[in-house]
Amino acid sequence: MDGLTVRAGAGAGVRSVARIVARDDGRGGTSLPVLESDGPLALRRTRSTGPEARVMLVGAMSGPLGGDHFTVEGRVEEGARLSVGSAAATIALPGQAKGDARYDVRLDVADHGELHWLPEQLISARGSDLHVATRVELAATARLVLREEQVLGRVGEEAGRLTSRLTVRVAGQAVLDQELACGPGAPGGWDGPAVLAGYQAVGQLVVVRPEFGAEPVTARVLGEGASVVPLAGPAALVTAVAPDALLLRRLLDEALASLQQT
Repeated sequence: MDGLTVRAGAGAGVRSVARIVARDDGRGGTSLPVLESDGPLALRRTRSTGPEARVMLVGAMSGPLGGDHFTVEGRVEEGARLSVGSAAATIALPGQAKGDARYDVRLDVADHGELHWLPEQLISARGSDLHVATRVELAATARLVLREEQVLGRVGEEAGRLTSRLTVRVAGQAVLDQELACGPGAPGGWDGPAVLAGYQAVGQLVVVRPEFGAEPVTARVLGEGASVVPLAGPAALVTAVAPDALLLRRLLDEALASLQQT
């Protein structure tokens, strides 16, 4: 991998790339030979007690603002285990630069690797325009727990424009490719009964486990506002809507606990 690139220019917004590589250290643990970040994105390794490495993504600056383009790239090599979280919610804000903001996440997990991608909520503040694209490539025996949570507007304010696309591929085959657009200018019906039903918070949880290929999860409702469905592969998708971020997290945590018992 080449080095970190961070560029800022008048009217162009900030360009920032952060990279993580997790590798089996051969001693029952996981090393991080690549942990590079700067500018708005800061990566910090935190203490872990098991075989996994833990990394925290810290927002060192406000953003993403209009015109910014942030990218996070993560690779888990064969047999390694990585858990990534964030120190606080990410808030999309309007900026002085023209145009929308972009936040790209690119994840790759090799055979027998395991990744837990569990950032805090993404909040779409009034006047912002953010495109988020998360792409995950998994080997046939890789494992994944991925959580996405979006909150439309801060307390008492209208939502900004938010477009989020999530793509997951296992052994080269797509098991999930979905896009959600919300806020001003989004296609009609996004806040109607077929999508958010007037709720302010929406979240997805993707769990990929090789054993789901032989024994798919059973589609079911998980309390009020959440459901789980099997995907076309060794994976399950939980979708939840809630009036606020706290209840959304509770729904997704309960769903993950139920999937871990199957």
